[in-house]
Amino acid sequence: MNGIGGRTIAEAQANMSYPEFIVWCKFRRKRGSLHLGMRTEESIARFTALYANSKTREGAQRLHAEDFAPHMDPRIITLEEAMGTWD
Repeated sequence: MNGIGGRTIAEAQANMSYPEFIVWCKFRRKRGSLHLGMRTEESIARFTALYANSKTREGAQRLHAEDFAPHMDPRIITLEEAMGTWD
């Protein structure tokens, strides 16, 4: 919640009600980070992955946005994807 309305975490905790906090949590879950730099990085990474995958050969390993954005949370892969990397 740091940075909401230009407040510190302590100020936000003192001035924000629990129901308002829940609304912000739902908003972040639906819309993502409120940090403009992170949103920009994620958008560019998604576009770069899309472009790179359109230019790769058939059967090549697919690239993901996380491959191009060092600050994004790591992607959670499925068991089948993990087993495919063990060849």
